[in-house]
Amino acid sequence: MSDNASRRLPPPWSVRPRARTWRCGPAPAEVRRFHAALPGYLPTPLTELPSLASELTVGRVLVKDESCRLGLPAFKALGASWAVHRILAERAASGADAGPVVLVTATDGNHGRAVARTARLLGQHAHVFVPRGVHPRAVAAIAVERARVTKVPGSYDEAVRRAAEAAAAPDAVLVQDTAWPGYERIPGWIVEGYSTLCAEIDEQLAAAGAAEGPDLVCIPVGVGSLAQAVVTHYRSRPLGRAPALLSVEPLAAACVLESLTRGEPVTVTGGDTTMAGLNCGTPSSVAWPHLHGGLDAAVAVSDADSARAAARLASLGVSSGPCGAAALAGLHTVLTGAGGEERRTALGLDATSVVVLLSTEGRSANPHPVADH
Repeated sequence: MSDNASRRLPPPWSVRPRARTWRCGPAPAEVRRFHAALPGYLPTPLTELPSLASELTVGRVLVKDESCRLGLPAFKALGASWAVHRILAERAASGADAGPVVLVTATDGNHGRAVARTARLLGQHAHVFVPRGVHPRAVAAIAVERARVTKVPGSYDEAVRRAAEAAAAPDAVLVQDTAWPGYERIPGWIVEGYSTLCAEIDEQLAAAGAAEGPDLVCIPVGVGSLAQAVVTHYRSRPLGRAPALLSVEPLAAACVLESLTRGEPVTVTGGDTTMAGLNCGTPSSVAWPHLHGGLDAAVAVSDADSARAAARLASLGVSSGPCGAAALAGLHTVLTGAGGEERRTALGLDATSVVVLLSTEGRSANPHPVADH
């Protein structure tokens, strides 16, 4: 099917009308204080793009630009740094050997680099398992952090399995950003780390004259850990406006969309996608209750959609890789084309709405070519 023909069909989409009434507990307040004390910490920009608001007939569009977070080109350092801090503090409190540990993880790129950087800065070791499809420059960036890198000729889920096996060795700890029954505490700490991003958005929106908060937040989703953090942030408030929350995934690996459609977590067989960091086949078990309860809608987008969105953001001065640009691709897909007005209504959007896009990585994090626009 041609790209033009596909635009005449409704996109893969799920909507959940009661999500804005779902509630959960908040993230720990000390996470933000921890990050604020780290060397080099600064809030990442929240950049307003009036031309996008005009094109999409909403009031304001602002992009949370994670292209430089604690010296790395993606948001993942927030979760890795907090989780490793908790792991090492717990080991010290238990009287464990004070020698270095091996922090083991699987990654589609950004999380593994963040764990490797954190390990290097803290005098620990890192062993990172990388599935097929990750750009060679992203793999090289992990190795530069002095991590041991093992390439896995299989999917992300297979790389996670291999990492879990390796972490059974003495003085090794699995630092994985997805959870499953029996392994949920450390992934939960990683999710807590992402709460700093949401706290920054609150402050930045207030400074920009939108203290009441956004009407819609668009979230790129792999296993759902960042989406869990966003749901936690906005659904833990007893009062005030509850925004709509939209998850965006690749067509090739839309495990959250499929799970929401079926009403239970399922595994999908992923394909190839330039959105490598979102190429995940199974939702995180610790994230799933939040995704099922608190996400208003989910949509899947093509690599071509993501490439066009990255090019559009680049033309406006925002560096965004394929995963980060998925947020704009999802917004554009939902608000345009066949059924666009119905989807706009389902999300409660109008010409005054404030939309926040989470651009989770810069172009250098996942250096696929940017398409012409």
